[in-house]
Formats: sequence, structure tokens, C-alpha cells
Amino acid sequence: MNIAETLLPEFDHEMANTRIVLERVPDDKLTWKPHPRAGIWRIWRATWPLSQAGAPILSTPTRWIIPATSRRPRRKSRAQILAAFDKGVVSARAALAGATDEKFMQNWSLSANGQTFFTMPRIAVLRSFVMKPRPSIIARQLACILRLNDIPVPPSMGRPRRRLNVDEGSM
Repeated sequence: MNIAETLLPEFDHEMANTRIVLERVPDDKLTWKPHPRAGIWRIWRATWPLSQAGAPILSTPTRWIIPATSRRPRRKSRAQILAAFDKGVVSARAALAGATDEKFMQNWSLSANGQTFFTMPRIAVLRSFVMKPRPSIIARQLACILRLNDIPVPPSMGRPRRRLNVDEGSM
């Protein structure tokens, strides 16, 4: 079994769980933010990295961080978010499926303004930034936003913790 064959089931699982969260995003909450100075992105902006993950790591030797001042395409509906996500998943999955073991072992770098932040084998970058934390973190952030808006969260994101009343437990 080659590396791609071992990664694809994990990739499919992560992307399916992330899509379930995206399907719950209502169109009228795309610009919602808990507080003007909160670190949590607006929903439409939080979904942008999900549509860009995967394929560039296998197709280019270096990824240049896009400056914060650059314009990202604004998604105006859940349908646009899902279409961009699905397109990104298809291209990333195709890149994963078509990559050789040698390609996975080649180094890849993340850079900005002429400075390289790290260089790691592509397999490590995919596992560290695409497969687990990135979709999970963004999906969990979206799940938190959904909860704050009383929108049901899929079971894959877990149940919110129940607060104890003073009478129920001891401090």
C-alpha cells in the first residue's frame, strides 16, 4: 500500500465531517461575529481556507502566505461556500490520489515576504495542516459560532459541556 492509499480514507473522513458543519451555516448569519473585536472570523471568511487546502502542497514547492490586506473572495451564500469547498476537496483529493511516495517525501516550504517559516516533507505538512488540525479547528470554530446562534451542531462536533448548578456539584 502506498502513502496516498493510506491518506485518502483519513482525508475523506475529515472533509465529510467538515462539510456537515458547513451545511448548517445559514445564509443570514454569514457576516455574524460575536463581537467586533473578537478573534473569530466571520463565517464566510472562516470557510475560505477550507476551500484552498491540499492541492497547492502537492503542486508547488513553496506556498507564499497571502497578505492580510489582499481580498479574498466573499461567499454570499451557503451554496457558494459549499461549491468552493467541494471544488477544493475534489482538487486536493485528485492531487493526493495521483501523488507518488517520492512526491510525499519531497520538502515543502511556507514563506512570506522573503522569509521561510518552515520546510518539511509534504506528507508531514498534509498531516499537520490539512488532514487534522486545519479542518477540525475551523469546523469547531464554525460549530461554536453555530451554537452561539442556537443552530444545531452535528454530532461529529460533540456536545457542548453542561454547566453545573451550584446545588448539583461542589466547587
